[in-house]
Amino acid sequence: MEAVSKPSVHIVLVHGACHGAWCWYKLKPLLEAAGHRVTALDLAASGIDRRSLEEVRSLAEYSQPLLELMASLPAAEKVVLVGHSLGGMNISLAMDMYPHKIAVAVFIAAFLPGSTPQLSDITQGEGWLDTQYIPYGSNENPLTSMLFGPNMLSSKLYHLSSREDLELAKMLVRPSSVFHEDLSKIGALVTKEGYGSVKMAYVVCTEDKIIPESCQRSQIETNGVDDVKVIQNADHMPMISQPQHLCQSLLEIANTYA
Repeated sequence: MEAVSKPSVHIVLVHGACHGAWCWYKLKPLLEAAGHRVTALDLAASGIDRRSLEEVRSLAEYSQPLLELMASLPAAEKVVLVGHSLGGMNISLAMDMYPHKIAVAVFIAAFLPGSTPQLSDITQGEGWLDTQYIPYGSNENPLTSMLFGPNMLSSKLYHLSSREDLELAKMLVRPSSVFHEDLSKIGALVTKEGYGSVKMAYVVCTEDKIIPESCQRSQIETNGVDDVKVIQNADHMPMISQPQHLCQSLLEIANTYA
């Protein structure tokens, strides 16, 4: 008797700060080989997006490529929306605006709205080594850009990844803004009717040095996450260090909710 194949779903991958669609290069073909449609996009002023960071003055503007994609989806289509790290904030905006178009939102070692400790507390911590912070914006809207330095990448983000992938990251990272003021308000801005109505899953990375496992689990408890997957021996970049295990976790989530 032939096995019944699972229907194809559309999986949308959203990167974290200083990264781009390129960071999903190992995971995307694995998900596609499993029969799914996959979109890995660049947020504004990220990856190969041609905008400069000076043109991006808010979290909404930074999220514009994602929000435009969600708006373009057919009314009956529901995606599996995946956000990594700071990308958890981008997908939270999309969840609030387009809850009817999302089968499940997946947070991979990511920040959730209203998380404790606050994102600004973590990103300004002493342990962020050679991360560069440069003011930009205007007097009316002062902003700060952030760029991970080589030591930060090797010690905190890619410490369980290959040397080749670390070198790739060093070549491709771009400055990003963490939008401290916007992010400090997002917990109050997202609504129960929008963000709160979407099923949520979280992928815990046990060896994450950016968002420690204890912080990940605190967010899970605070936000009422519906499903939790755990990847052992995964650093902050599981799509790079543990792509097979991350793929399996996402396939299980997609099969359950989509």
